[in-house]
Amino acid sequence: MAKAAGADAVPGVGGARPEAPPLTERQAARRRRILHATARLASRGGFDAVQMREVAESSQVALGTLYRYFPSKIHLLVATMRDQLDHMHATLRKKPPAGDTASERVAETLMRAFRALQREPHLADAMVRALTFADRGVSPEVDQVSRQTTAIILDAMGLETPPTADQLAAVRVIEHTWHSALTTWLSGRASIAQVRIDIETACRLIDLTEPAAP
Repeated sequence: MAKAAGADAVPGVGGARPEAPPLTERQAARRRRILHATARLASRGGFDAVQMREVAESSQVALGTLYRYFPSKIHLLVATMRDQLDHMHATLRKKPPAGDTASERVAETLMRAFRALQREPHLADAMVRALTFADRGVSPEVDQVSRQTTAIILDAMGLETPPTADQLAAVRVIEHTWHSALTTWLSGRASIAQVRIDIETACRLIDLTEPAAP
C-alpha cells in the first residue's frame, strides 16, 4: 500500500521543498479548485479514487501544473485535510462551543469536528491514510495540519493569556488522541461512544494545567 501511495509522485521530487512565494489571486483560485476536486473524488471513492490525472481533469488544470502545486497525491490529500480543518475552524468561530470549563469546550469542539468528518467517511479515511503514509518530504504540509488543529483547540479553550508550556503539552496530547480516535473509528475498532469517552478523558488534562490562583 505504501508503494502505491507514492506511485503518483513526480520522479526526482523528494525531500524538503523551499518555502514557496505567496500565491497570486489566480493561483489561489486554481489551488482551491484542485483541493475541491480532490475532496469530491475522495468523498466518492476514498484514497484509491484520488489519482493525479483525474484530479487535474476535474479541476481543469494541466497535469504538469498540478504537480507543481502538489508533488504527489500524499501532499495533495494532506493539504486537503488542512483545507477541511480551515473550513471547520471558520464554522466553529461562527458558533463557538458552549461549556462551563475549557475542557468541556474543547471536547465539544473536537466532537463537532469529528461529526463533520463522520459525514464524509471516505474523505476522512483518504486524508488519514495520507497522514499515515507521509514521510519527511511532506513535513511542511503535516505541520500545517498540526498547527491548524492546535489553533482550533486553543480557540475553544478561550484563554485570556498566551498558553503556558504545560497547556501546550496538554494540547499536543489532546491532538494525538483526536487523530488516534479518528483512525480507530475509521478502522472499525472504536465506536463513536468510545471516541467521545477518549476525547473527553484527554481534554481533562486542560483542567490540570490551569495556572494557580495568586
